[in-house]
Amino acid sequence: MPELRQFTQARPGSGLLTATVPREFVHRVAVAEILLTGWTRTDADRFTITAQWPRAHQLHVSPDRSAYEPLLVAETVRQCGALLAHAAYEVPLGHQFVLQELQVDTHPEHLAVGTAPAEPVIDITVAELRRRAGRPAALRYEAVVRLGGERVATGGIAVTWTNESVYRRLRGGRTADVGALRLPRPLPPPLAAGTVGRALRADVLLSPGARPGRWRLRVDTAHPVFFDHPLDHIPGMLLLEAARQAVQAHGGEERRAAVSFRTAFHQYAELDRPVWMEVSEEAGADVQVVALQGESVVFECRVGVAAG
Repeated sequence: MPELRQFTQARPGSGLLTATVPREFVHRVAVAEILLTGWTRTDADRFTITAQWPRAHQLHVSPDRSAYEPLLVAETVRQCGALLAHAAYEVPLGHQFVLQELQVDTHPEHLAVGTAPAEPVIDITVAELRRRAGRPAALRYEAVVRLGGERVATGGIAVTWTNESVYRRLRGGRTADVGALRLPRPLPPPLAAGTVGRALRADVLLSPGARPGRWRLRVDTAHPVFFDHPLDHIPGMLLLEAARQAVQAHGGEERRAAVSFRTAFHQYAELDRPVWMEVSEEAGADVQVVALQGESVVFECRVGVAAG
């Protein structure tokens, strides 16, 4: 598969045009949600990827538009893996990806929104490429995110994928008709948006629970960012943002901002069963958050916090 080019040459004398990568390569439908603009291979399993971050966004920029959110860094690093799987390792479009681990460390002092969209450069090192029957089946990679040459974040992801027929068997028929699922309606009432660092009620993912440190997850399948396209399970980025909101809500009057995540996805979080977010442990500047569905821990995340 030929490598994508970051720029497309326009007619003579008109300069260069910047383009995004194909939306299919990053598993997005809305062009506005594509963050990556190009990539090059620098070694056998090393790559440099370019991106653009918007100055305003419903989720990825702070409500006062002063800073980029950690969720934006996580989504950028996630998109890098999907792009490289398809474009560099020739994983067919239509394969289903399963996020297993994600870690992100940010330096908030370098994530201020400027007078133009930021254009980060992400250096990717593939630490492990697993194959099945001679074909790539899983990636583990590390990322270094730079803005203007300054390191602003690091990250890492472990992801696997499978073809559609195997995925349908793994899901036990739950992919046949997402619309037929009996999704909870209406959504449970939200916390006040300000208590979780959001401006819009529609972006609040937590509903009050029966005791401190525990909330019911609000899953709106019409949300234009988390559900950019129909899914048969709760997406990982939604769970990550819910963990961030849980930490902020748990802090109460103490303003705490998430600066790092250490996350493990243990099993699919189903759309039609209640999920509870729970603060399970605090140790210094780290807060452990888990997502429970029934008796199972489907997701856990150690969130590093700093004074807001």
